[in-house]
Amino acid sequence: MSELRFSLSDVAGVRLAVSPVNETVMSMWAMASPVRYAVHLPWIDRARVILRRPEVAARVRPLTALARRGCWLPDFLTPAARPNVEMAEQVEQIAATPPRVVVQDLLATTPRRPLSPFGQALLTDPRGLLPQLVDAVRVWHEEAIAPDWPRMRALLDADVAYRAAQLAEGGAGRFFDQLHPSLRWLGDRVVSDDPFERDFDLRGRGLALNPTVFTDRRVLWNLLEDSLPAGAYPVRAVGTLWEAAEPPPGDPLARVIGSGRAALLYLLDAATTTTDLARRTGMSAGNVSAHLTALHAAGLVSRSRQGRHVLYRNTDAARVLLRAGGGG
Repeated sequence: MSELRFSLSDVAGVRLAVSPVNETVMSMWAMASPVRYAVHLPWIDRARVILRRPEVAARVRPLTALARRGCWLPDFLTPAARPNVEMAEQVEQIAATPPRVVVQDLLATTPRRPLSPFGQALLTDPRGLLPQLVDAVRVWHEEAIAPDWPRMRALLDADVAYRAAQLAEGGAGRFFDQLHPSLRWLGDRVVSDDPFERDFDLRGRGLALNPTVFTDRRVLWNLLEDSLPAGAYPVRAVGTLWEAAEPPPGDPLARVIGSGRAALLYLLDAATTTTDLARRTGMSAGNVSAHLTALHAAGLVSRSRQGRHVLYRNTDAARVLLRAGGGG
């Protein structure tokens, strides 16, 4: 069991963000445990082909050595994310990690399992070998994550928007109680039912939280109290990530508004971007945008901005139509 102790300033400093580097690093767990991460099999199948390429495998090896199945990740490799942070910025942050921090963060992972040979070498020569790890993270993101990042990002952004609304409407207590079944808010602390046995005083630094595609069972916390406080929790609706939904055969709604617009409404129970809708439906981004404009004008779709992205979602009127057509 873990505990995070909050002051009033910590409560005010709770923030939500998407972390591209976390998804890149944690995706290695799915590669190592495809049965446990079966929801991601469409991505795993593609990523395995990429990792079989000798030039990719050689450069990514330092990352696979640290992000092993059943191992804790060093805090410097999963830095606390801020809103709208980009992958390049996070990679630069990892590259700038002082050698002493690399060493202390690596040592904090060893109670679970001993370090891999590369981990031991990095412990001995952090200044010399950290660039290899940074290159591995960058390459794996470019090769395996970036092609599907718009889809992942849309799901993560939708979760951030949903959780931010919960925090604004219900306060910290309701927010943490509903963030994950393993968490409880006890007035001045969060208690996490987990095997990590972390005990942190946030000390006025707040708490950065990010939803993750590749975390499946519990909330993961930074290992060291001296690290910037951060946690990663499983994203909502991950089962929809790789779907390419279509209206049911003979769908009456499609006959009324057209199959393209109906397909979009079936995908908009969660807030989603134009780019992700195009990927999931096979339509061009231009066609998706035109359909969304028409649906918005008809009062069937709402739109909101989350950072650099515009998110679309069904309105109550659209949900009534979907239920009437047998799709809700």
